[in-house]
Amino acid sequence: MTELVPGGNIPLPDGPVSVRVPGAFDVSALVTDDGGKVAGDGDFVFYHQPRVPGALLRDGTLTVDPARLRPGATRVTVAVSPSDPGTGLDALPSPTLHVTDARGRALARFTPARPRRETVLLLVEFYRRGEGWKLRALGQGYADGLAGLARDFGVDVVDEADGATPADDSDGFLALVNSARSADGSRPVSADARLVSAARAHAAAMAAAGALSVETRDGVSVHQRVVSAGYAYLTVGEHLVSGPRTPAEFVTYCLRAERTRRTLHEAAFTHTGWAYAAGGPSGDTYWTVLWAVPLTPDGLARTTAEVVDLTNRERVRAGLAALAVDPRLTAAAQAHSADMVARDFYSHTDPDGGKPWDRAAAAGAARRTVGENIACGQRSPADVVEGWMNSPGHRANILKADFTHIGIGLAGGGRAGTYWTQLFGG
Repeated sequence: MTELVPGGNIPLPDGPVSVRVPGAFDVSALVTDDGGKVAGDGDFVFYHQPRVPGALLRDGTLTVDPARLRPGATRVTVAVSPSDPGTGLDALPSPTLHVTDARGRALARFTPARPRRETVLLLVEFYRRGEGWKLRALGQGYADGLAGLARDFGVDVVDEADGATPADDSDGFLALVNSARSADGSRPVSADARLVSAARAHAAAMAAAGALSVETRDGVSVHQRVVSAGYAYLTVGEHLVSGPRTPAEFVTYCLRAERTRRTLHEAAFTHTGWAYAAGGPSGDTYWTVLWAVPLTPDGLARTTAEVVDLTNRERVRAGLAALAVDPRLTAAAQAHSADMVARDFYSHTDPDGGKPWDRAAAAGAARRTVGENIACGQRSPADVVEGWMNSPGHRANILKADFTHIGIGLAGGGRAGTYWTQLFGG
């Protein structure tokens, strides 16, 4: 085993490599290219987004498989911060990172100098060198915490300054939809190049098949295309339409019906991407228009907190005690939602045979009784809680007197677009 010093490096074996930092620390990671910038929020691995292509954060251990990283990724930077946001790194022992191979054999260890004012510390980076991969020790700190990470890595891609917006609106689409939104009192949306790319691919696939569909003949859903394009979302909406030949005709079409009008006017959306293509036996024009809110840690925390609040309102209405949030149940619920997206399944039993109580125990939640509700496709906390309450089995879990704690998970992508997990413990 190698004891690393700042700047020191070691070659890595083929296959997955794991790193962990024992103690009261949270581990996170950023997937970048040689330019050092993330392609989108989907390149940030952290507590609420534990799985991205080639990287998995589970039970405090980050496993990186370089061969499975997204195309263009050449570097994975590992960061550590205090588990308790109110605690500074200077109040904790210096973090020690342990590196092991796929068989659990120790490869290296790195203990940086004791942090002072820093709140986030970059420990090591995986980087490609020629045909192989190496690990380099860093030890760089940020006194401004996640804000510094966002500045240097571009983690929080939420506005036009990130360069994701197309340079023009040559077909007038954006001006037309923002005019319609303004008339309804909704704020304007910005074009996002990743959403445009996903929309183009989906519109072309529908036109080639001559049919409207969420999932096209190639087996790829419109939501999977969004995530593959690098846009990690908190919520998403879509118009899949045939017939209108121009943006003006598209907007007119949407305003005619309540369902399509509601999506066009939805105040929460901040970004859009659009495309249309002619095809099929009739030569119809096929539209894909995407609307989305990007995934951010704060946004996810607000959304899951709202699910907890709505759940507790139902319990109080039934004369039951409110549930307390358990961070360990939350971690297990979030991991399950992300896993359903990443491995393309929808079940209480994961592909490895794991059950809800297995996931709760693995996350450290020692509960006598465990229950789980899952849902997919709902776009808001109100919709998902209403759906659960309208289902006898899910309603029984929400109103079970034995439960005392709860954790909520939400992940975007997959065939259904959104995957929710509600994990109970008592």
